[in-house]
Amino acid sequence: MSGSLFRRKSIDKITREAAAGHSDGHGTGLKKVLGVRDLTYLGIAAVVGAGVFSTIGGAAYDGGPGISLLFIITAVTCGFSALCYAEFASRVPVAGSAYTYSYVTFGELIAWIIGWALILEYAIGNIVVAISWSGYFNNLLVHIFNIHLPDWLLVDPLTASNAFTTATNAMAAGNITDPVQLESYRFAIDAYNSAPVVAGKHIFFNLPAFMVVVLITWITIIGIKESKKTANAMVIFKVAVIIFVIIAGAFFVDTNNWRPFMPNGFTGVLKGVSAVFYAYIGFDAISTTAEECKDPQRDLPRGMIYSLVICTVLYILIALVLTGMENYANFKDVNDPLAFVFENRAPWIEKIVSISAVVATTSVMLVFQLGQPRIWMSMSRDGLLPKRFQKIHPKYNTPVFASIVTGIIVATGALFIESGIMTDLTSIGTLFAFVLVSGGVLLLPPVKKEPGKFNLPYINGKWIVPALTLIFIFLTKERLQLAINNLSTEGYQEILFIVFIIIAIVLSVLTFLRNYSFIPIMGVFTCAYLMIEIPAVSWAWFFMWMTLGLLIYFFYGRKNSVLNSPEKA
Repeated sequence: MSGSLFRRKSIDKITREAAAGHSDGHGTGLKKVLGVRDLTYLGIAAVVGAGVFSTIGGAAYDGGPGISLLFIITAVTCGFSALCYAEFASRVPVAGSAYTYSYVTFGELIAWIIGWALILEYAIGNIVVAISWSGYFNNLLVHIFNIHLPDWLLVDPLTASNAFTTATNAMAAGNITDPVQLESYRFAIDAYNSAPVVAGKHIFFNLPAFMVVVLITWITIIGIKESKKTANAMVIFKVAVIIFVIIAGAFFVDTNNWRPFMPNGFTGVLKGVSAVFYAYIGFDAISTTAEECKDPQRDLPRGMIYSLVICTVLYILIALVLTGMENYANFKDVNDPLAFVFENRAPWIEKIVSISAVVATTSVMLVFQLGQPRIWMSMSRDGLLPKRFQKIHPKYNTPVFASIVTGIIVATGALFIESGIMTDLTSIGTLFAFVLVSGGVLLLPPVKKEPGKFNLPYINGKWIVPALTLIFIFLTKERLQLAINNLSTEGYQEILFIVFIIIAIVLSVLTFLRNYSFIPIMGVFTCAYLMIEIPAVSWAWFFMWMTLGLLIYFFYGRKNSVLNSPEKA
């Protein structure tokens, strides 16, 4: 039976199933309505969101103007993976994203693992986005419409409880001198005490986050065409606002703020890697809509690459403008940097930015809510999930049951869960998918190049990859030496670094011996490195999540897999 764990599905079989409308058993497939422009818009919708409107502030504080370089580094990292995604998309033009790609290269067990990891990127990741949306929406209500919702409707129970405990202890100590901090502590205490009490428990939940997920889920169910139109409209608006902010902000730039360019060195720049990378995750969501593309083999690769390039240019320009308008040190604890820089310069622009922030995060949620059900639909086709997940709505031609389940999970999570560790978990799940997709390209059989179809360029990595590995080891030799010398007492973070070095050396040797292509190998290297920089505590949660997924696979998926049923396979 162990051999069946790594049995692979042929590309031809997967393509035939999708073409026959295998999803519902009645020949009713998904509507093919997406072109390259729509795919590019979906990519921009997924990428331009909380990163540019929120997390860029913290990254600017740590790295100064140098974060513009970090956006380039991250874009190159994602670029390697995007090219590998594009190669798979041209070869396997069906729904399922990295899950389907892993099935045809690594086999069923790895496909299940990556499908389970993708839940972190889409469903769990959308909880974080929904909570961010709630914050932007509340700011909009307060500052523009002067509407104040009760505080207990705007936050999860854990965050409220922790804030109350921290504020109570600080007030009891009686040594607070900062009036702003004092006011925030009083606010936390008053908000906690004003919440309704049921059975001795103070009630808190994030109602706006819940409501927007319900709305987005409804849009994704009623049709891909409606989702496309909604996403396109939101993308046009938010990109227009960002371009306007770049142009308007340029008039307030003081080039003295760009010096020093990296005030905390390159280490400070790299501190923002999680926040900056989180801004890029989601471009792969385009690949989940493969079966709804008019010409997936031509348009999917173009949509991925176009969206990545456009977003990178926008992020670099906005980073330079923000750090040029304000000294990097002023971005400490700033969660709305675009609005912050215009607060005292042009308040009317601040209001436009607030509206755009709500639109931007809404579009991110829409794309993520489109992606997750289509991955579950693909897993259901293969017998790894119950058949209901592949059910297609007879009128709207969308995976209705999978969409509803996704909506319930995300809406419930957004209502009660604290976002904190979810961001890092989402990044790990995404990077894990990127690593497997990049590595999977190396296992694809060579094919003849066809005009009009994307083909990943082959660059022999025989000498380049080992050379780059040696350079990297030389540049990080002090960190490596310190980690080895203190291995018995070293933290998990540096153990991850040692593991990465071992993997890099092994892959470099294999590349030298087998002439592996440079692009996919670099996709593996760069994404794996970003993974080991994520805090070790998040890895512990990730492994627990993976363990739960494996239990589901061995107790249900393995027994019901179509590869274990000859009549189904």
